[in-house]
Amino acid sequence: MESTFSISTSECLTCNNQVLKTLGGLQGIFGAELDRIEGKIVVSHTDEVTRENISKTLIELGFSITDINQEIAHDDPSIWGCAL
Repeated sequence: MESTFSISTSECLTCNNQVLKTLGGLQGIFGAELDRIEGKIVVSHTDEVTRENISKTLIELGFSITDINQEIAHDDPSIWGCAL
C-alpha cells in the first residue's frame, strides 16, 4: 500500500537522506519517495505500520504535515540555511 503526505518544503539534500533513512528503519516500510519541490512524500508500506505512525515520525523529523486534500503550504526559504 502507499500513503501520500503533503509536507513542508526544503532544499537540504542532507535532510532528505536522514528522512529516508529514518523512514526505512520503521518496521513495515519498504520504500519512500521524497519530492521537496512538489511538497509531498509517498511511502510504500505494509499493514504493519499505520498512516498515523508514519505521520508522527515525519512530524518528529520536523515536517509540517497538511491533509492531502488541502492546499499544500510552502515554506519561505530560511535565511539561515541547513543547520547540518
